[in-house]
Amino acid sequence: MAYTDFSSRPSKKLVLFDVDGTLTPARQDVTLEVIETLAALRKKVVIGFVGGSDFVKISEQLTWKGSDVRDDFDYAFAENGLTAYKLGKELQSQSFIKFIGEEKYKKMVNFILHYLADLDVPIKRGTFIEFRNGMINVSPIGRNATQKERDEFAEYDKTARVRETFVKVMREKFADYGLTFSIGGQISFDVFPNGWDKTYALRHVEDEGFEEIHFFGDKTTKGGNDYELFADPRTIGHTVTSPSDTIKQLKELFLEV
Repeated sequence: MAYTDFSSRPSKKLVLFDVDGTLTPARQDVTLEVIETLAALRKKVVIGFVGGSDFVKISEQLTWKGSDVRDDFDYAFAENGLTAYKLGKELQSQSFIKFIGEEKYKKMVNFILHYLADLDVPIKRGTFIEFRNGMINVSPIGRNATQKERDEFAEYDKTARVRETFVKVMREKFADYGLTFSIGGQISFDVFPNGWDKTYALRHVEDEGFEEIHFFGDKTTKGGNDYELFADPRTIGHTVTSPSDTIKQLKELFLEV
């Protein structure tokens, strides 16, 4: 259902959601149960998603039978809010490449490619560096991995700490670049300018005068890509373990009569 304003909501609260691990399994599609729960929630409060992926990828995950996520959510924040929509209308965007500059960017990409070439991991597929509007996404095994390969690497990385080590090296190597390195999802980590984490999305809502802003995410510990928004003093953070846990908590907090 498309709305033209927020006046029909009885509560002046905003509820924001991470995507992978919160509304959907990582890089998988949303379920009818989640869609129905969000529709019920939207009758009471303003809702939005805040994802690190680009808008096309998030739309693929959250679209239900041809719906438009810009109609299903009041706020749609892709790439941490660098690409943003309010009630279906696009808001001002920002660019990673403008911030960092071409020379610094090339130096960093060359380093990543050399590091990846020497990295011994169980498999390597394709698209190891994905350039996005507001960040780059780096995957040691490549984003072309199948879901089964993603699951296997996620388990492997819990003990091998491939991404954690990679991020530590990059933080030291590019300490003067003004960048944040954030691990999220199953197979990758994001690189973006300081302050361009998920709290960037709050810039688009700070003038709305919401009484409360709630945020639900699964990577909420320090170093996870939900941490900054979860811990921000302007939000009330909620840690979830899965989409079904998100539904459970929403029912307990907002939907039970």
